[in-house]
Amino acid sequence: MSLLNVGARALMANQLALQTTGHNIANVNTAGYSRQSVALKTSDGQDRGSGYIGNGVDVSTIVRNYNDLLSRQAALAGSVSAGDAIRYQSLAQMQDIFTGGKSGLGAAINDMMNAFGDVANTPTDISVRQVILTRMNEVAARFRSASSQLDELDYNAKQQMLSDVSQVNSLAGQVAALNGQISRALATGNTPNDLLDQRDQLVREINKFVQTTQISAEDGSISLFVANSQPLVMGSNAGQLTAKETPEFPGSGKMGLYFQSPNGQPVALTASMLGGGEISGLMQFQNSDLTEGRNLLGRMAQAIGGALNEQNRLGLTMSGQPGSDLFKLPLTSQGYTTGPQWTAPNTPQVTVTDASQLKASDYQIVFGNDAPKGRVIRLSDGQTTAFNDLADLSSKTIDGLRFDLQADGNAGQSVLFRPMAAAAHDIQAAVFAPNDLAAANPVAARITSLGDAALQMGGIQVSAGFDFSTFAGAEISFGKNAAGEVEYTITPPPAGIPATGKFRSGEPIQVGPGLMVTLNGTPNLNGTGSDKVTLGKATDPQYGTAWQRDTGNAGAFLALRDAKLFDGSTTLSDGFSIAMAQVGTRTQSAKYTAQLSETIAKNLESDRTAVSGVNLDEEAAKLLQFQQAYQASAKMLQVAQGIFDSVLQTVGR
Repeated sequence: MSLLNVGARALMANQLALQTTGHNIANVNTAGYSRQSVALKTSDGQDRGSGYIGNGVDVSTIVRNYNDLLSRQAALAGSVSAGDAIRYQSLAQMQDIFTGGKSGLGAAINDMMNAFGDVANTPTDISVRQVILTRMNEVAARFRSASSQLDELDYNAKQQMLSDVSQVNSLAGQVAALNGQISRALATGNTPNDLLDQRDQLVREINKFVQTTQISAEDGSISLFVANSQPLVMGSNAGQLTAKETPEFPGSGKMGLYFQSPNGQPVALTASMLGGGEISGLMQFQNSDLTEGRNLLGRMAQAIGGALNEQNRLGLTMSGQPGSDLFKLPLTSQGYTTGPQWTAPNTPQVTVTDASQLKASDYQIVFGNDAPKGRVIRLSDGQTTAFNDLADLSSKTIDGLRFDLQADGNAGQSVLFRPMAAAAHDIQAAVFAPNDLAAANPVAARITSLGDAALQMGGIQVSAGFDFSTFAGAEISFGKNAAGEVEYTITPPPAGIPATGKFRSGEPIQVGPGLMVTLNGTPNLNGTGSDKVTLGKATDPQYGTAWQRDTGNAGAFLALRDAKLFDGSTTLSDGFSIAMAQVGTRTQSAKYTAQLSETIAKNLESDRTAVSGVNLDEEAAKLLQFQQAYQASAKMLQVAQGIFDSVLQTVGR
């Protein structure tokens, strides 16, 4: 009977080994499956007096080939990789909006600026003026189109975030349910390998969306925490995450992730607290990268539109009237308040006063307990400007902006301003008639020469700071200083500008704020007087046809291409290129980060699967091994049966 017992045990053990090997082969493509193997042990021998006689083999357990450290490291790396990947994908789509080429916004801006050169050459050609109006409409349309595309990216990011949060909540509920099943199974003394694999796979899927910290309990259940402290799963109970607009600044469109705590109070989770996962990457893109893209685009719209509006107001139309704005721009935007209720009705506003000083940033006003009363924080770099009271605040110009609050704030209250966000979305062309393009100079000039006409007018240029309504004319005369050098004298002396200076042919002379005159040649000088240049309003009837009138304002438009309109150092023609470079640099940085984290995640996942994965060649070899062992065990039973039959036959005689 002992031989039959040994054979039966061997047959059963090898059958289980074959079944386990088949289970491995069947699940070779199952996500999260960990290879299983049969752990065999020698059955306790029986003492027969002359020694212990073996009783064969027993199955100790079914071993799950699993490394907890590698599994956690792989899940963490996968979470970081997922967050970096989704952020890079979103940034790559935003980079496509800031594209170059003929179809890009930069090309439309250059075409518009170049068209002013044609007006300077042929100022009375209506078709040339119409081309400029068409170019302006095209620029405004491309600004609005780019803004709409950014809005679409914003919408997609929010929808993806909501979808991810829904999946996290569903997966967390499944983990909680598996916790209960695993705890009950472990209570019987056996390990439910397949259930453990399913739970670990769910944890990896959760980490794809939001990074978690895992803690194991004695009953076999696990707890998952987000942001290192909020319990997403506790035993058989699952928490809930919510993605919605942050209540900090209602109406601002900023998204936030919230954990619903047991006491009913939602806990805000920032992207930096989450660490990794798609939700973290989407939050970073939506609240940081996309904000910068909108601000860069909005600042361009404000700076370019503001500069062209100001220049057109300085010139005269074909009917001799001062020009009007070429573009409609949202110069004033509302702030978003937070904190306790204000002591009085308050509609905070910010107004653009100098478009050339704008920064691509949002701003936040924060009130405190001590002096100074509050601080204006530029959120792009954290630079702070303090103010003592509302009057002090409204008197300051910060980055070309004036902030206005009708009611004082208390400690803990703050206001968010997004002055650049809507500029590109709302920009429109405001001039539609070719005659209303103010290409003519508002200033006329005449040279009075005492001798040969050696002095010639090179040009008159008006720019920001010139006030046509208060301009009362000026006269430039010439003489020699003690060193014998030719110098000019301006009468009446302009305020804040030197009234005399050395004359150089072809070098502009600043006659007043925003008014430059260029003269070529050498002025005639004698003992009784000298050449004179007289300036006056081009619209005054007293200045007849002998006075030089030109389309210098069209040339001034053309000169704006090289004007420093961005950060005091970047020209209009380079403005879009700088924006492209900023977005491109951020995208490239995100790309390298995503590639690095992907490599780390793949390596760790490879290490994990090296321990837990199924190798078909290895399983095929085991299949043959256990098949032969099974057949040998069956042969052992056959031999034992034959011996037993022989014994029965002998006894029966």
